[in-house]
This record gives sequence, structure tokens and C-alpha cells, in this order.
Amino acid sequence: MSPLQDRKPPPAPPCFLAIDFETADQGRDSACSVGLVRVEAGEIVGRTHYLIRPPRRTFPFAYLHGITWERVAREPTFAELWPRLEAELRGADFVAAHNAPFDRSVLRACCEQARIPIPDIRFECSMRMARSTWDLYPTKLPDVCRRLGIALRHHDALSDAEACARIVLAACGCLA
Repeated sequence: MSPLQDRKPPPAPPCFLAIDFETADQGRDSACSVGLVRVEAGEIVGRTHYLIRPPRRTFPFAYLHGITWERVAREPTFAELWPRLEAELRGADFVAAHNAPFDRSVLRACCEQARIPIPDIRFECSMRMARSTWDLYPTKLPDVCRRLGIALRHHDALSDAEACARIVLAACGCLA
């Protein structure tokens, strides 16, 4: 057997969904925006953004993301939006988020508040990937994006999710 025949093809890049939630208040169940970016075979193949009507009208974090009660009052609740979110999760090997414990806790709290079973899906953290791959510090999303040359409109859920996807792709060697 020649050396070329001994080589195995590289593993296919995983299919994953990058996610970012913005919350209205300190409660993890107060998601008011979610950005989702789907990656298949190392390519971004889908971008989705939803506004969400949280369970309370208080928006102390509006100064960060610009979302107010007036903007989401007629949007679907998390429970009403869930069928679309669940469809986005289907087929993903994992969910990626920058500071994954936060986004995982928002998903969990929103599911619990809506009385929806919590999806059993693995989360990967692009913040931890940046630390372990490039030894980057600090590793807040704007810092990592600046170091990697990734465009970002911070606290815009779709922009944050796309930045996360690009960090994961770069860490996996899928981006030049």
C-alpha cells in the first residue's frame, strides 16, 4: 500500500449552531432576542434572528442592545417561538456560544419558564476555544473579534452569533 492509500480523509467539519441571546433584565428567563447561525461542512449556511417577548416588561439592559418592551410587545413569547428554535437545533452536533454557560442558562431558564423540555444538546464555548487555541486574554467577544479580524456589532444577537461561529471555524482550522 502506498503512503497515499494509508491516509484517511480529514474528518468532515461538524454541523453546529452558533447562538446568542440578549436578555431584558437580570432574569435568565428574560430572553428578548436570539441570533442563530448554522454551520455545515465548514460553511455558514443560515442566519436567523428573532425578537422575543419576555415574561416581564422591565428592560434595564436596553442601554446595551437597544431592545425595549415597545419593540417586542407584539413578538412571540419563547413558548410560541420554540417550534422554530427547535427546528433550527435539529441535526446540529453541538451548539456554540461565546461564554456558553450564560447562553445555556438562558435556554434552560426560558424552557423551564415555558414548561418545555430542555433540549439535550452539547454546548461548546468559543471563549474557551480562543483561550486554548490562541492563548488569548482577555477573551470577551469584542477582544477576540478584534484579534481575529472578525466584524462585530456587539450585543446584536445575530452579529454576536455569527462572530461566535467564525471563532469556532477559525479554531477548527476551517477559516484562513
